[in-house]
Amino acid sequence: MPVGMDHKIFFERMPVPNIIVEHRAGAFFIASMNKKACEFFGVQEKDIIGKPLDVLLDNENAQHITHSLDVSTKRQKPVTIQSLPTFPGNTQVPGFWINPIVDDNGVVTYLDVIAQPTLSDDSALQRERDDALLLLTSIFDVSEVGILVTDHNRRIVKVNDSFIRIYGWSRNDLIGLDFINIITNDEQDLARRNHEEFIRGGIRSSGEMKLSRKNGSTANVLFTTATLELSQKRRFQVTTIMDITLRKQMEYSLRIAKEQADAANQAKSAFLANMSHELRTPLNAIIGFSEMIIKETFGALGHAKYKEYQGDIHMSAKHLLEIINEVLDMSKIEAGKVELDEQEIDLGGLIDSVVRIMANRAFSSALDIKEIIQDNLPVLYADPRLVRQILINLITNAIKYSDKSGSIEVMAHMDDVGQLVVVVQDHGVGIPKDRIREAMQPFGQIHDPVRANTQQGTGLGLPLSKAMAELHGGKLLLESDTGLGTKVTVTFPVSRVRKIVEIPPKTAMDIAQTAE
Repeated sequence: MPVGMDHKIFFERMPVPNIIVEHRAGAFFIASMNKKACEFFGVQEKDIIGKPLDVLLDNENAQHITHSLDVSTKRQKPVTIQSLPTFPGNTQVPGFWINPIVDDNGVVTYLDVIAQPTLSDDSALQRERDDALLLLTSIFDVSEVGILVTDHNRRIVKVNDSFIRIYGWSRNDLIGLDFINIITNDEQDLARRNHEEFIRGGIRSSGEMKLSRKNGSTANVLFTTATLELSQKRRFQVTTIMDITLRKQMEYSLRIAKEQADAANQAKSAFLANMSHELRTPLNAIIGFSEMIIKETFGALGHAKYKEYQGDIHMSAKHLLEIINEVLDMSKIEAGKVELDEQEIDLGGLIDSVVRIMANRAFSSALDIKEIIQDNLPVLYADPRLVRQILINLITNAIKYSDKSGSIEVMAHMDDVGQLVVVVQDHGVGIPKDRIREAMQPFGQIHDPVRANTQQGTGLGLPLSKAMAELHGGKLLLESDTGLGTKVTVTFPVSRVRKIVEIPPKTAMDIAQTAE
């Protein structure tokens, strides 16, 4: 380059960022910037000349650079600074040289700030590559998950220590081996097709497969694959493998246990179905014959004691039949075999008929059953047999656990949200609050001194009623305490409430037609 060329050309053509900073009144201003500096900071020189140096930098870097400029100015000596990690610009520079320019009066008026050139020798790049390779190799080796690397011919080219430890193979066994050979026979064709597809299309995938261990046993594994392309378009498949054999064994055990439970449940259902025929038939005969004997259909018994025994036989047989029916009903509900025969029900009329049926039992205990039915009660869309059974169960319990000469209230009304509510309340022995949950469980009888003298059933009355209410989308709530009686509330949802159906009074002709 000819001597005497304007120094401005050298400044502009410098291969690194260069800034001339003016020191004025204790502050630093941009006097000039070369092309590389403008590119580095992303600015135009005409827009930045004369402005404070701070405008180029964020707060952290501004403080760092300003402090270094101050030191260089006061000492009138060059200073070297390192770039902060957040320093702007796409061009990476390891640091800056700050060279103070002293005028004839010994004052620093300008400072030359030059970026240090980036080392471009291959050794630094190679060191970075070596470090990255060392890091990746370390991750590969210390991973607790098995890792296999296979080439486009399915040959195993690399395997980590975890895979060897978990599955028992040695490195010599595996390197160069077609990985299909360590997959169980029933899955080899699928694995072969998948490998070809993954290598060809670079598809990532995951799933389950079965591997053969060195000792011949089978391992269930969860795999994840990714395709890696290196130089000369060489493709490798990296497969991470996690052993899930124990989990699969647990799943199998749970499945077997479920199948056994289902089989046991089916056997129970079959037993109960057979029991219904085997026990109900003779019980009905016992009940029928005992009624004939009680009525002395074919003549007097002769001795009064026989009549007493026949009464006991009749009552015991009916009680046993009730127990069998309750057990069978609960079994059907638990098996989901109960289908609702739904129709519109006059709930008030149904309650009245059940109360009449239960009147004899209540009368024998000198109990008074009071009906409190709201006027113009809407029609209920439900299965009348199940609703009747709910009422019978609840009133039976109320009679059984009420004090003699007491009262029982059976109520029905609409609540504030339009649901139909039925309440059966007694004032008898009650249930301890801490045992209400137990009373709602199947066969959950409450045995305590207060209830010792009352007749015990199966413990299915309340659970059956609750299950029957829930079949209608309703719910049953039990409130009770010792000595304060029991209140059972059954709520039917709005979806089962129908408008009031006006039933015209029967005419004489209607009655005559009914009689015919």
